[in-house]
Parts: sequence; structure tokens; C-alpha cells
Amino acid sequence: MQWLFPVLILVATGWAAEPVHETFGPEFEAQPFLTPIPNKNTSVRDGVLWTRGSSGGKYPPMVDLRVEGKDLTLSFRFRHLGSGGWLWFFVDGEDGFGSEDHMLRVKLLRQGVQLQVDAHSKDPNHPMRQSNGRPADAKSGAFRLNEILPLEKVDLTANVWREVRLVFRGEEVTITLDGQTWSRRLTRGNFNAAKRKLLWMQNGGEAGIELDDIVVKATEP
Repeated sequence: MQWLFPVLILVATGWAAEPVHETFGPEFEAQPFLTPIPNKNTSVRDGVLWTRGSSGGKYPPMVDLRVEGKDLTLSFRFRHLGSGGWLWFFVDGEDGFGSEDHMLRVKLLRQGVQLQVDAHSKDPNHPMRQSNGRPADAKSGAFRLNEILPLEKVDLTANVWREVRLVFRGEEVTITLDGQTWSRRLTRGNFNAAKRKLLWMQNGGEAGIELDDIVVKATEP
């Protein structure tokens, strides 16, 4: 397999810092990932990040990446190596009440794409409060609200490389899959907050899921 070197560029809006570059090559170092790499489920293989198997807990294996910025453009490529499974991509950020939590989930299922917006409120009786009994955030006192959008049919059964791109500008995000294969634009008030973490939750079975070409940069004006 040809070596592919993904690049991580972390740029916070209004923050004049030198870009950080990481590659999945022989000299790969886990920073700025929050997840220790390698670990039981994730390692660098053939120049890409490979996650497979079961975590042994409630959720599938995850990989976390710390980011800093508000209006950010995020992109990555992924490939399923086996049949079935799914990949959830989370954008976490400030919840508007002094803490951090999920902001947006892009659920990349084999039969389509489904979005979930996670806003927050201090109203315990809010109609969109999660119905699983989740308590208020210990730090901010805010409850997570979940808005689950309908599944949009896209055939993702082929085990090929696909590119996901999210462009945040103020309260708006534009999400695309493979350029023009699928796209969606959302406007929500909670998007106009600082982003703090990216998370990939990967149900790839024993064959696994590969990640490559992760890029995080300030959105151009």
C-alpha cells in the first residue's frame, strides 16, 4: 500500500500560533490526540490510523483529538475494511454555560447519514431534553438537548475511501460527503461556540476502520 501522510493543522480563530503537523508515518507521535496511541484497538498501520474490534465496554472504540477554535473547517477520510458497522463523528465544544459537551454528531451508517445536534439548556423540563435520565452537567448545571434529524439515504456499503468535510461559520455548518455525493447545511445557535474536541466512535468489527488525511484549520472568510 502506498504511504499516505495525513496532516493535522490546528488553528484557533484569532490565535496566531504555528500550525501543528502530525503524520501517521514512522515518526508518528500521539500528540495532540487525547487517546493513547497505540492501544488495544487503535494503532498506526500502513500510514493510516486503524481501529478495530470491541472496547469491551458500553461503547465501541473511540479516538479523541483536542482542537481549539470557533469557525473551523474539519475534514478527514475514512474506509471500512469489512461489511457492516458504522462510524460516528462528534464535534465537542463549549455548551454556553461554562462546560464542554457534544455539539454535533455525524452518524455515517452503511445505509445513509444521520445528524444529531446536541444543544444545552438549564430548563429541566425542556421538551428536547434527552429522555435517558441523563443528569445536568456537574460543572455548568445544563441539560443536554438532542435533536435527531431523519436518516438521509446514501449507499455507504462499498469499502472505499470517503471524505467528510464540515465547515463552521458562526451559527452555520455545511457538511459534505465525497464532495457532491451528499451535503447538508444547518443553522443552530449552539454552533457559534468554540470547538474543543473531535471524537471518532468506530464500530468496524475485526477488520476495522481506517482514518486518514485529518485536517483542522480556521475557516476562510
